[in-house]
Amino acid sequence: MIEFVRNVRLWFVPTEVRKDGETPDYRFSLANERTFLAWLRTALALIGGGFAVDQFLPDLRWAWRVGLALALLAAGALCSLRAVNHWVRCERAMRRGEDLPVSRFPALLSLVVAVVAVAMVLVVLVRWEG
Repeated sequence: MIEFVRNVRLWFVPTEVRKDGETPDYRFSLANERTFLAWLRTALALIGGGFAVDQFLPDLRWAWRVGLALALLAAGALCSLRAVNHWVRCERAMRRGEDLPVSRFPALLSLVVAVVAVAMVLVVLVRWEG
């Protein structure tokens, strides 16, 4: 938990990351940044999907519509927070010459998206109306 708190501080002061270890090959730092941006695009897509479910499925039962929308919005919010945390952790590991950090988040995100997708398939097949 202490490591996470330190990483949160580094989110807002990325120059502090440079004080740790040696500067890695710039190509690795740029690849890390591209991965960060890919996670942010994923977060934006999830957030957009959450709003779309809420706005474009008015005939869906309220509980289903809100549940699906909130699941996508929460996944998007978590994805954006994970993106910056993972960027910091990877940048620090590269500078220290350590192995890159592993995470269960991609598996968790995949499960959430799969559950929402199955729920949407059920909605389409059964046409549950409010």
